[in-house]
Amino acid sequence: MMNPALQYPIFGAEIQCPHCRQTIPALTLTDTYLCPRHGAFEANPETGELIHLQSGRHWRRWNSDWYRQHTHPDGIRFEIHEALDKLYTQGYRATRVIIARRYQELMSGYLERSTNWRSGQSETTPARLYGLPVEFSADSLDDPCWDVINFDLEKEPGVPVRYPYFRLFE
Repeated sequence: MMNPALQYPIFGAEIQCPHCRQTIPALTLTDTYLCPRHGAFEANPETGELIHLQSGRHWRRWNSDWYRQHTHPDGIRFEIHEALDKLYTQGYRATRVIIARRYQELMSGYLERSTNWRSGQSETTPARLYGLPVEFSADSLDDPCWDVINFDLEKEPGVPVRYPYFRLFE
């Protein structure tokens, strides 16, 4: 008798679609999940990633949530912008952005930096994105979630003094 668990991809008989969060089924005896709206996703048992076959986008899961794995700075910038917009609609303002260290090189050219040109000093203030201070996460060896999640926003109740997030792709 065949073990039923071996009939499905590594994430089980069904998952939530990373795009629309609808429950989607696995195709039996394959490594594929099929969303009626977004098409096929293939599970890679070696990397633990879910790959959207049509676009080639990669996703990884942490605490039952899917996180897209970015290869271009505009992807992560857009994702941060969406999260800031969502905070705003929920009555919060972000006070700081913490980006996964694995994106530090990718993002370095897209961060706003201030220098004190009179004193000749370099970078006297922290890097900023959408007007918010940016820090990079702890090493993923110290905190494994940073191998999967892309960023975190520190927040507080209230609306931004100036809503700086409209400058999406400046």
